[in-house]
Amino acid sequence: MIRVVLFLIASYVFTIVIIPFFLSLLMDAQCLRKNYRDESIPVCMGLIFVPATVFIVFLSVIFVGKGNINQLLILLVGALSMGLAGLVDDLLGNRSVSGLKGHLKAMLHGKLTTGGFKAAFGGVIALLVSMLQGYSPLNIFINTLLVALFTNFINLLDLRPGRAIKGFSISALFILFFTFSPVHHLFLVALLGSALAYFPYDLKAKAMMGDTGSNILGISLGIASIYSGFAVRVGFLCFLIAIHLYAEKYSLTTSIEKNKLLRYIDSLGR
Repeated sequence: MIRVVLFLIASYVFTIVIIPFFLSLLMDAQCLRKNYRDESIPVCMGLIFVPATVFIVFLSVIFVGKGNINQLLILLVGALSMGLAGLVDDLLGNRSVSGLKGHLKAMLHGKLTTGGFKAAFGGVIALLVSMLQGYSPLNIFINTLLVALFTNFINLLDLRPGRAIKGFSISALFILFFTFSPVHHLFLVALLGSALAYFPYDLKAKAMMGDTGSNILGISLGIASIYSGFAVRVGFLCFLIAIHLYAEKYSLTTSIEKNKLLRYIDSLGR
């Protein structure tokens, strides 16, 4: 328990320290985008999760030991790879095509969108992570879908201030309860501390973490989730498939506004 608290506090403090540097970096580079209120704010603030992830892995090597280096490297490579794909989408993305279905349809017609690149690249990374984790073909199939869909799930939520961080935090708590890997348990706790440090900036619409951040948070959930029991993973997968199918037909924001409990959670703190 002491180690868990240490990881949480250390990553929280580390992120608090680096946030002003990244804010000024993005402002100086005019890396801005209009939010849903039509206000220009820094985008790509999810970049803070890149050094935060490296810092967490560094802590893990010191306090957990090199015996878990393979699991830590999978987490590090997965998070940084998807962070890069998200950064490409944040900086070069064309918003004329939206939704997973739309990006895949564009690819079938010979047009590569940044969203399509992110989906294809993310699928390959998810497959690689699952193959490195091992087990049977069925487990690899389920785990690949879990990693890919968890990655996109946080991206689906990132449409209003604070929503993606809230979704990540709630999902992390569920996964922490079920995962049996101490390494991934500590990693998620530390990443949660980092997300909470950034939370006020996102909640008050002072910055936008973009796909860079949502991808890193999402894939971290996905990788941690594959270290759960089979029935739990199937349950997670059913939920993710359902929410993605729903999001292709209906607006999540409109649905949240119509639900009293979800609307309360969504607006909490704004």
